[in-house]
Amino acid sequence: MKTLLYWPRYLVFGDHKPGRGVAITSLLLAALCCLWIYPFLWMISTSLKTTGEIFMGTGLIPDTPVLENYGRAWTDAHMGRYFINTLLVTVGSLIVVTVCTSLLGYVLGRYAFRGKSLLIAAFVATVFVPQGFTIIPIFEMLSFFNLSTSLWGLTLATSGHAMAIYVLLFAGYFRQLPDELEDAAIMDGVGFFRIFWYVMLPLARPIAVTVIIMQVLHAWNDFLLPLVITLANPAIRTLSVGIYAFKGEQSIDWSGMAAASTISVVPIVLLFILLQRYFINGLAGAVKG
Repeated sequence: MKTLLYWPRYLVFGDHKPGRGVAITSLLLAALCCLWIYPFLWMISTSLKTTGEIFMGTGLIPDTPVLENYGRAWTDAHMGRYFINTLLVTVGSLIVVTVCTSLLGYVLGRYAFRGKSLLIAAFVATVFVPQGFTIIPIFEMLSFFNLSTSLWGLTLATSGHAMAIYVLLFAGYFRQLPDELEDAAIMDGVGFFRIFWYVMLPLARPIAVTVIIMQVLHAWNDFLLPLVITLANPAIRTLSVGIYAFKGEQSIDWSGMAAASTISVVPIVLLFILLQRYFINGLAGAVKG
């Protein structure tokens, strides 16, 4: 990133001119960035065009922006209701995942007990199980508890994905923290949960933010599991499933789908931009631990 930003500093501020190798690297990285961001720009551009203009290939800039596509997607296609459903599922699963995985990671990272290595190996093994293999057991479990047609059931089902990775991240981060902090709290008579909540968890803020970002990305964009669970109750559809509804048997509403996709993607992009520093620091700390 420093390499990419150095060349514009020379053009604007007159700093020392970088070498030819740095300039070539900067241009290549800039080209890759443009290539990477093009689908996102195409989606926004398509959301502001009519269906006829999309297939005319007039470029990224629409002749006359059609803002009605967003209104049609938000009201006629019920994307407003799906947005609320997605927000509730995301926030609910985020609370469940953060609390459970941080506690499990704290125990695995700070305590030694019989069978710990076997337990960690079992957590690692679950990472390699495809999501499609777990949908039927999850749906049967939700049906047993009469939660298969409610947002509560969808929230619990969404909370179970990739928990093993989050537990291992927390365990790696907690393992590197100094023992003196925990020993001092124990000498003061502080119990297990208070040590975890008031001493250890605040120190693990970078990895907590990392887990939050990863879980939000998963819960907000998950498609297969919500598709199966919401078949019996379309009212609890999430954004990803709602976007799929723009595809009909005979035609596809490309402009409406692009508008709905933009509504779905923009909040996640803004969240990642705001929290990317904590995300990088958290991953670095967990790997180091």
